[in-house]
Amino acid sequence: MDALADPIRRSIVRQLASSPDWTRACGSFDLPVTNGTLSHHFATLRGAGLLEQRADATRRLNRLRRSEFDERFPGLLALVINEPSD
Repeated sequence: MDALADPIRRSIVRQLASSPDWTRACGSFDLPVTNGTLSHHFATLRGAGLLEQRADATRRLNRLRRSEFDERFPGLLALVINEPSD
């Protein structure tokens, strides 16, 4: 739950939800934070099991683990994904 408490992380989840798996690199997110802070947010989401990353040359591509997370916490991701943007 802590992973989804931060608005930046919720924004990452919403952006991943609207993109096909493995098409979004970490650097493709337009967010008002430094690269170091963005890395921290991705690590938090990974640690919570919300996203999976894989290396693609010099980039890290992301996938939202929607089905796995929905199985464990039904409806939670839908609330985050459908939350109005600021």
